[in-house]
Amino acid sequence: MRYFLIAGEASGDLHGANLIKEIKRFDTNANFEFWGGDLMHKAAAKSPLKHIQELAIMGFLEVVVNLIKIKENFKECKQQIADFNPDAVIMIDYPGFNLRIAPFVKELNITSFYYISPKAWAWKKNRVYKIKKYIDVLFTILPFETEFYQQYGYQVNYIGNPLMDEIQHYKDKHPKNNDLSQKPAIALLPGSREQEIRRMLPTMLTAARMFPDYQILVAGAPNFNAEYYHTIDGNNDYQLIFNDTYGLLSQSEVALVTSGTATLETALLNIPEVVCYKANTVSYFIAKSLVSIKYISLVNLIMDKEVVKELIQYDFTVPKIVEELNSIIAGGNQRSKMIKDYLELQEKVGTAGASQRAAKAIVSTLLNQQN
Repeated sequence: MRYFLIAGEASGDLHGANLIKEIKRFDTNANFEFWGGDLMHKAAAKSPLKHIQELAIMGFLEVVVNLIKIKENFKECKQQIADFNPDAVIMIDYPGFNLRIAPFVKELNITSFYYISPKAWAWKKNRVYKIKKYIDVLFTILPFETEFYQQYGYQVNYIGNPLMDEIQHYKDKHPKNNDLSQKPAIALLPGSREQEIRRMLPTMLTAARMFPDYQILVAGAPNFNAEYYHTIDGNNDYQLIFNDTYGLLSQSEVALVTSGTATLETALLNIPEVVCYKANTVSYFIAKSLVSIKYISLVNLIMDKEVVKELIQYDFTVPKIVEELNSIIAGGNQRSKMIKDYLELQEKVGTAGASQRAAKAIVSTLLNQQN
């Protein structure tokens, strides 16, 4: 059968790659076209029709500035779907784009699946009605999402969190961690998109340098190179590591993490962290007026309490980062409590196998339609 997948960010590329691998297990004749990144390229053994490096636009102001490019992307994607005529379109997160493609997919009478459901529980709750109307099967990955959608009379498939697949795979291959050096490490995860890296990394580095007894490890986004990071900060006092974020985290004592999927990954690897986020001023105030949740990190949202400190916008300052790091480094007064809360978090998230469960449901649905 033919599958068209749409992922627009690094996390979507990761989950899309794992989903492709699992679909191949259940459908040996699977044929893929997709928007994604290098990981999906490797899994599908073919190049993406559009690379995520061309798609990652964040913030309200940035969307306005890139409006013409975005409209061209919609037109291009629709044409490619029509030409490929797939049995299924699988949308992976990236709701601003995917939910606008969904009505077109419905018009073509193509079965639609949404993997990594839109965070309608956080903002734009009216998206639920659009999801109900245009998405045939929705997979949820967070334990509270199922209850949220049920409030709107929408039955969803809770499959657990696909991050557990990656983490379990990493732990199986690396039962013990080898330190990069004798010095303890602070991990910096400044994000995967250009705007957030440039906004987050300088402040993170300045704060980390206040701990001279620690080495600094920076997680490089796969769609950028070392030269790009050195245009932001050309000092040689930090180590830039690509394609091994779990290894980087596992060898670190603490982490500064830009809000997003990585906050949950860090917690599931038992690394105490400070969650950081800063947007441009216009985007921040628009988002603040629209978002109706107490926390921005998945860790706190799942636990429904403050497990990790969130330093957002004007709280994202060097003094406050230093203060929070001091509380969670070895000997810090919040470190043991945070690690204890992580154990409860892991129970809530569940076990590995989400990618396999989603793939099996997708293939089974399509086969039942053919019979």
